[in-house]
Amino acid sequence: MSRRIWLIDSTLRDGEQSPGLDFSRKEKEKLAVMLAEAGIDELEVGTPAMGRSEQEDIRAIVRLCLPCRLTCWCRAKKQDIELAADCNSDSVHISFPVSPILMNAMNKDESWVFAQSEELIPFALKHFRYVSVGAQDAARADKVFLKKFARLTKEAGAYRLRIADTVGIATPFSIGRLIREISDAADDLLLEFHAHNDLGMAAGNAISAMESGASALSVTVNGLGERAGNAALEEVVAAIAVTSSDFCQIRMDKLMPLCRYVSELSKRPIPPNKPITGDMVFTHESGIHCHAMLKEPLAYQPFSSEILGRTSRFVIGKHSGAAKQ
Repeated sequence: MSRRIWLIDSTLRDGEQSPGLDFSRKEKEKLAVMLAEAGIDELEVGTPAMGRSEQEDIRAIVRLCLPCRLTCWCRAKKQDIELAADCNSDSVHISFPVSPILMNAMNKDESWVFAQSEELIPFALKHFRYVSVGAQDAARADKVFLKKFARLTKEAGAYRLRIADTVGIATPFSIGRLIREISDAADDLLLEFHAHNDLGMAAGNAISAMESGASALSVTVNGLGERAGNAALEEVVAAIAVTSSDFCQIRMDKLMPLCRYVSELSKRPIPPNKPITGDMVFTHESGIHCHAMLKEPLAYQPFSSEILGRTSRFVIGKHSGAAKQ
């Protein structure tokens, strides 16, 4: 059966965490509006604990009254949740370290994670309509511990658990297996997958997670984010549309203006061979390809360029040759 896949855009949070980026309030407001107009389900609007300026930016986006859910990102600290509540968003995300590496780096342990989740999730539910929980670095977590954490998350009242591949170490096979195992351990708890692109597999991992049962995916425009970035919104949307019976409500004709705007904001040009939005992805030189596409437009393309408001084009070059009828 077809499912609607819920998309959470984190360009305003994880995307802006890219080194050297600092979006202005007006830029954030415009980007939020563009994402809402494109049909995004949820916006991760920022981290209130970063300070007063970030909090005011979040409040400004809340005042836009956009037709999508707005979520503040928090560490597993009561003070962070209180700051988020003051920003008036209707949703909060609380992130917990779950791998031995991160727990050691933060001087925490498994007992601390369990105790904090049991305390903070009910506390957050007093202030927010929606409370989601993040399993940070889940791809490197102990499976037994992660399954117990998922069950406790559900019992404490969270409505969704984020499985985060924080350092991009997962593969489509391993993340699919992990999603299925966590789903079995915490039946009926909605699962989200948050991918990083360190090994170049973020979009593929996101689709694998979706095919394995995740009903929500976290993305950023142009794959913007720390280090090698996150799963790219435009790639994930196109992959859902082309390869799956599932669907999302993103308007694909809105993707090109959105991606170009983020490219301009971040001062990071879109590579010409970037999947979906690169200048060359609907350009053909090979004579064999061009000849076939004159008869069948999808002969050497996965989908019509018109879906994105673009056009396919042929160029003459070394590989063009001459066709004979």
